[in-house]
Amino acid sequence: MPTRERPLSPHLQVYKLHTKIAPVLSISHRITGMLMFVIGTLFVVYWLGAAAYGPESFASAQAVFGSPLGYLVLFGWTVVLMYHLCNGIRHLVWDAGHQVSIAGVRLTGMVMLAAVAALTALIWIVGLAVAL
Repeated sequence: MPTRERPLSPHLQVYKLHTKIAPVLSISHRITGMLMFVIGTLFVVYWLGAAAYGPESFASAQAVFGSPLGYLVLFGWTVVLMYHLCNGIRHLVWDAGHQVSIAGVRLTGMVMLAAVAALTALIWIVGLAVAL
């Protein structure tokens, strides 16, 4: 039986990542899901563990979270969380059958990235205003 030329499934060698927004956002969605889980879990476990060990340990954990590095990690986690949330909503829009054209994918990608920036900024502005 002769072999036929069969279509190949898309993969990283087929995609031109520098010209296409969809594969970059798709790969980023998976990466942010993992980062959100790992960073969030480590922070919560550290914070709860410190609370369980007593006031001195909890104060130490609070100092870590309040340090410049702690703020940077929390900011990064907020960006990751908002990215994953907004891109999940984008996928729900697609699942409803809306914006599934090439132009729609580009548009929703740009809207999603703007929403990530706006929501992250809003969270940090409100959070810092309440903290001060």
